[in-house]
Amino acid sequence: MPEEEFDIWVEKYRPRTLDEVLGQDEVVKRLKAYVRARNMPHLLFAGPPGTGKTSAAIALARDLFGDAWRLNFYELNASDERGIDVVRGKIKDYARTAPAGGAPFKIIFLDEADQLTQEAQAALRRIMEMFSRISRFILSCNFSSKIIEPIQSRTAVFRFRPLDPEIMKRRLREIAEAEGKEVTEEALEAIVYYSEGDMRRAINALQIAAAISDKIDEDVVYRATATARREEVEEMIVKALQGNYHGAREILLRMFAEYGMSGEDIIRQLHRTILGLGQLDDELRVRILDKLGEFEFRIVQGGDERIQLEALLSHLVLFGRKAK
Repeated sequence: MPEEEFDIWVEKYRPRTLDEVLGQDEVVKRLKAYVRARNMPHLLFAGPPGTGKTSAAIALARDLFGDAWRLNFYELNASDERGIDVVRGKIKDYARTAPAGGAPFKIIFLDEADQLTQEAQAALRRIMEMFSRISRFILSCNFSSKIIEPIQSRTAVFRFRPLDPEIMKRRLREIAEAEGKEVTEEALEAIVYYSEGDMRRAINALQIAAAISDKIDEDVVYRATATARREEVEEMIVKALQGNYHGAREILLRMFAEYGMSGEDIIRQLHRTILGLGQLDDELRVRILDKLGEFEFRIVQGGDERIQLEALLSHLVLFGRKAK
C-alpha cells in the first residue's frame, strides 16, 4: 500500500497560500496588504478552533518568505509550554537571532497563547518590544480576553469566524474527489452538523468515514464520528416533553451503548438541538437551557453521567406537564 494513503488529510490539504484560505475574506485581504508591503506588525488571531488561524499564519509566512519560510517561521504551542521559563528561554533565544535568506524579519507563531500564564505574558510583552526589528509575533487564541491588555495594544487583532456551511461542503467535496471517494449531500450535511464550523474537525470526520467506506453516506458519517442523529436527539426531547419518560430514556441509553457517547457529548448535542427546535416557545426553551447548564456543570464536576442525564430527562417531563 503506498505511503501516501496514510497522510493526515488536515495537513495534506492545508492552505499553502493566502489565496487558498477559505471563509475569512476580510482577514485575508488585510494579510495580503502586509505581503505586498513586505512588512507587518505583531498580530493577534482570535476565534473558535478550526477556523483557519494556524493555516493563515503559515500561508502568510509562505507568501512573505517563499522557499525560505521554514527558516524564518518558528511555531510553539503555548498550551504545552506555558510558563515564564519558556518565554525567557526558547522564545527569547529565537527572537534575538537574525532572519535567514535575506528576509527582513522572522515570524514567531504562538498557538493557544491564551494558555500562557500572566507572568509569561508579561515577560513576552518585553521581548516583543526588544526584538521587534528582527522578529514579529503572531499570537493565536480562542479567547482574546485572556490575553493581557498590554499585549493586545501592541498587536493588530484579527477576528476569525466559524466557516459558512456551504464553504465547508464545497471544500469537503474537493477533498473527497481528490481522494477518489464518493460523498452524498446528506453525508456533507451530517459532517457540517457534527463539526459546528470547525474545518479541521470536518476534514478529520471525512477521513475517518473514508476509511470505513469508499461511498460516504449519512450512516457512515454518524458511525465514524460516534454522533447521534439530529432526528434522534429531537425525538428524545419531544418524548420527554410529552411525558414519555421511558421512551426518552431508551434513546438516551442507546446513545451511551451504541454510539459510545460521553455525557458531555450528549449535553452538547442537546444544546444545539434545543436552540434549533422550532416547536418550542421561548419561555420553555430558556428554562430547558438553564437546566442544561446546571447538569453540564454537575457532570464536569464529576457527577455520574447516566444518573445526571436521566435526571435531566425527568426535568423535561415536568417542564412539559407545566407547559400543557
